[in-house]
Amino acid sequence: MSSSDKIRQAVLLLAHGSPDSVDQIPEFLSKVTGGRPLPVAVVEEVKHRYAKVGCSPLTDLTVKQGELLSRRLRIPVYVGMRNWHPLVADTLARMNADGVTNVSVICMAPQNSRTSVGLYRNSLRGADCHLKFDFVESWHDQPRLIQSFAEKLRTGLEGAEKEYGKVPPVIFTAHSVPERTILEGDPYEDQAKDTAYLVAAAVGLDRLAWKFAFQSQGMSGGTWLGPTVEQTILQLKAAGKDGVFIQPVGFLCDNIEILYDIDIGFQAFAQAQGMRLWRAESLNTSPLLTEALAEIVHSRTSVPVGN
Repeated sequence: MSSSDKIRQAVLLLAHGSPDSVDQIPEFLSKVTGGRPLPVAVVEEVKHRYAKVGCSPLTDLTVKQGELLSRRLRIPVYVGMRNWHPLVADTLARMNADGVTNVSVICMAPQNSRTSVGLYRNSLRGADCHLKFDFVESWHDQPRLIQSFAEKLRTGLEGAEKEYGKVPPVIFTAHSVPERTILEGDPYEDQAKDTAYLVAAAVGLDRLAWKFAFQSQGMSGGTWLGPTVEQTILQLKAAGKDGVFIQPVGFLCDNIEILYDIDIGFQAFAQAQGMRLWRAESLNTSPLLTEALAEIVHSRTSVPVGN
């Protein structure tokens, strides 16, 4: 590949985005809902959750993932956020100014849903630039991705077993979506469960040793996909279990849904039931995650995977 080819070819990682401070929550939520107002109670609850965590590292971690991928592929990797800075439109303008023409677009949400990946795709439409996009629809079963989740799960279960004296049952999770989304043919539920199945198989978990639940259901409007994590914890308790291990397979890095919903909310719920709860570390800057992203780009372009 010539030097000019390397300049023209780039990767764009798309993610949800996260505000830098609690004061920015109202503006952030307005971007999330497309300007639709939310009840004051919902806004205050989100502000409370961010305040308890301090801040979400999602943007910083996504930027770091981009830097690692750029080093691996030896081409530019850009990051765009749908709901916060660096906004997708601003990133596209920068890519255009840099002379990029061909872009491999990967959403940092491996399972395809129109509520996430679909909105990311929409954020590229109408861009005032001359970029040609190769949009990756989903990569929920990418072998290196499965390996990276399995690595974190295996390590986490070993630690839990040392404390607990046995291997606790596992709950795999992914972010919930409105139930109507699935009824309209969205592949998200099947893909999320497929990721969990592949990770469990890679670790050698018996099918009776794990369950799947959806977390972080919306706080307003309509029915959201379940079962919830709380319902699943109660089901395990009724079966005589007093410990549980959670691995979210719908998220690639630490964010508010992990640092608050799991580490604070589900932890407190489990303790109230007399149960212990552990969680697998997030992938964050896992070398295997970088390899997964590199292999996706390599499989769809002439970009070689660097040494």
